[in-house]
Amino acid sequence: MADIIASRMTHDYDGELVVFLIGMRINKPWRPDLWLPVFNGMPKMLAELSKDKDSGLLGYRLTLGAGGPLLVQYWSSHEKLYAYASDRDAAHRPAWAAFNRRVRKAPGAVGIWHETYLVERAETIYSGMPVSGLAAATSSVPVARRGETAAERLGARQAA
Repeated sequence: MADIIASRMTHDYDGELVVFLIGMRINKPWRPDLWLPVFNGMPKMLAELSKDKDSGLLGYRLTLGAGGPLLVQYWSSHEKLYAYASDRDAAHRPAWAAFNRRVRKAPGAVGIWHETYLVERAETIYSGMPVSGLAAATSSVPVARRGETAAERLGARQAA
């Protein structure tokens, strides 16, 4: 179990930041032949990206909810994210092609979605938590290093 940090912490990161959300929805749970390969494909991609320090993947978090699995990824640039997605020698491209072949046989059995956000500024706070989220993907520092208020950490001006 991760160590709990009782004090208030925030992330510390300068540079381009991309947040990429990718999710899967299992619409026909009785068809694991269609959705299980999709679910099982992601760990291979994450392992591949995590081994390559130049991939651009800073970190990630997997969550499971009522709608299905959701993976939050933090990237150092959108160029690196797109380069990985289109790399014919990486795990993603063949997995995507196989997904497309599978869904043509049973449309709607499994759904995939993603959203990409180019983040201009980010504000975080973690209290009574292990290092998590963006702080785990970048670095974790005491709140005082970046500002005591959310507006200070975001770099926004406070109203007078």
